[in-house]
Amino acid sequence: WHLMMSLTPSRGCLLDLPWEDILVPHILCHLPLQQLLSLQRVSRSFQSLIQLYLANMRCFDSSQIGPAIPRAAFVNLLKDNEVLQQLALQNCSDWLTDRELLPVIGQNHHLHQIQLKGCAQLSRHALVAISLSCPNLRQLSLAHCEWVDSLSLRSLADHCKALEAVDLTACRQLKDEAICYLVQKCSRLKSLSLAVNANVGDVAVEEIARCCPELEHLDLTGCLRVKNDSIRVLAEYCPKLRSLKVKHCHNVAESSLSILRNRGVELDVEPPLQRALVLLQDVIGFAPFINLQI
Repeated sequence: WHLMMSLTPSRGCLLDLPWEDILVPHILCHLPLQQLLSLQRVSRSFQSLIQLYLANMRCFDSSQIGPAIPRAAFVNLLKDNEVLQQLALQNCSDWLTDRELLPVIGQNHHLHQIQLKGCAQLSRHALVAISLSCPNLRQLSLAHCEWVDSLSLRSLADHCKALEAVDLTACRQLKDEAICYLVQKCSRLKSLSLAVNANVGDVAVEEIARCCPELEHLDLTGCLRVKNDSIRVLAEYCPKLRSLKVKHCHNVAESSLSILRNRGVELDVEPPLQRALVLLQDVIGFAPFINLQI
């Protein structure tokens, strides 16, 4: 950074290097985005260089800019970019609406990873735009986006069949039918979160099991309608399952979890004996000496 700041245009060093072949792909890509934006103020030549970098940027993460990014800055940063592959907008929830997001989505057809966690001011039109513009999408986070509904999710399923990871945590409008449609169309799913959704039950979980043989991670935290039967189906049809979260699923018991536990699947619910010991330790302040191998 200090080296770059010391190399002014008058010295004819840094800026004499090929911009598109050297500076953009091999030097600027190693600097934090916030520093690159500061670098624009060095001179008009540096401003042009940074604009070229922004137009060819493959990954945009709003958290690199700071705790909050102004609306106008976001629009200006991405107005010329048509080659984005990753887009993360986790610090934009206070102002990000369809008006700002849709132009970015519409001109970037190579996106394969999108993070919209907590972007509460968007609408179902954002998800429809993503489904129509991003056929190569692999990962999508819509956690705590309560505007996601069954119709927009169907559009996603119809057009983004290469999806491998989807986070639908707290998307409370979604019911079993919508989840079933998604997994029927997107059978390559490896990671799926349906946490904190009281409308998701056994029908959805069983369809996930039957349609997604590559599934490795499933989060059902707080899905109160999920019961033992669907967990047994999951164990039968998903041999690659590595982790399952069922905390606060009060109708899921050890009788179904033990099948997965014995297979080495990581669970967020402890075995009954271990749970009892932890509770006892909390109550009396120490754990009694018990041979856990018995």
